[in-house]
Amino acid sequence: MPPLLQAALDARLRAHAPFSHFLVGAAIEAEDGRIFAGCNVENSSYGLTICAERTAIFRAVAEGAKRFTRIAVVADTPKLTPPCGACRQVLWDLCGDLEIILFNLQGESASFRLKDLLPHAFDATFLN
Repeated sequence: MPPLLQAALDARLRAHAPFSHFLVGAAIEAEDGRIFAGCNVENSSYGLTICAERTAIFRAVAEGAKRFTRIAVVADTPKLTPPCGACRQVLWDLCGDLEIILFNLQGESASFRLKDLLPHAFDATFLN
């Protein structure tokens, strides 16, 4: 198992999802090869829940990583589970057009570029 995928699988098992029981793990790879994992953390006020992808990227940034190459997202769903809209926006702003690797526990996987999941993205260029 590649280290990035294993980190996402391991993180999934640490998810705090007492309401949805939807465990998600993510792991993002920095340009220097470091891997940062994250899981979803639910709150009884669903709006305060944070997704695995954002947990992973925020952890990476907090630990000093600035440039990223790819992220793996793992969920136990028959269909591969892509990042939600909020995660796509955060990933675009902090990572640009990185590779997104989706994986499920049945062994299915697929790889996408973020620009294909978030066409016509809004970013800081619109703020100038």
